Amino acid sequence: MRREFDQAVNMTAGELDRWLKTEQSRSVGFRRDGATESVGHASGRHIVRILKKPDDDLADGDFAHMRKVVGYVHRHKAQRPENIYTSRWRYSLMNWGHDPTKED
Repeated sequence: MRREFDQAVNMTAGELDRWLKTEQSRSVGFRRDGATESVGHASGRHIVRILKKPDDDLADGDFAHMRKVVGYVHRHKAQRPENIYTSRWRYSLMNWGHDPTKED
């Protein structure tokens, strides 16, 4: 699972942490009823914690989240719009640790 996660998440912990502090990051994503933070933004915070952990310290919840991240990134990459640079699509993927502009 770690290999698939590392392929899906192409942002470093520092890059993702900085991104999550931006207005663009906070402006996208699905919010559960009454939540102030989107699901993707919360996921990004969990991804940062995973990236900073040694493999031996990963817990079952971390592995479950890693599977969720891999699935999300693969599904959403398939929906690529023409202009990716300033799209909500890119911003959402970045909340999940994947910057599609790094592929170009």
